[in-house]
Amino acid sequence: MFDALKNPLALVGRLLLASLFLPAGIVKLTGFAGTVAYISSAGLPMPALAAAAALIVEIGGGAALIAGAGTRIAALVLALFTLVASFVFHAYWAVPADQQYVTQLLFFKNIAVAGGLLTLAAWGAGAWSIDARIATNSQRR
Repeated sequence: MFDALKNPLALVGRLLLASLFLPAGIVKLTGFAGTVAYISSAGLPMPALAAAAALIVEIGGGAALIAGAGTRIAALVLALFTLVASFVFHAYWAVPADQQYVTQLLFFKNIAVAGGLLTLAAWGAGAWSIDARIATNSQRR
């Protein structure tokens, strides 16, 4: 049964993961000044460069997941990005007790997302992807 669902599930999984990153990247692009201010408030150096890098990773990585193009690399980059962002922006251990619940929830949600991305990096995009089409065409030559 699961063999028949493997490709549809891989596609849906990629789309669901992309739904976290692509809109976030677009928001960063359309509200760039606010993103820079938020990053600056966290004390990170070169906040404008960090904001630009974040929106490139989120938009580019989200688009790559949707298309299934360069999926393994995109998933690795997004997983690393998500882990770094979790420790910098969702450090629940460093906030007042009344703010810890939501911050901790966001932290562990991001850890789970990174886990899903690492699984995607390990197994690939599935047959319904540009990656699979490229691999098929390469084997025919």
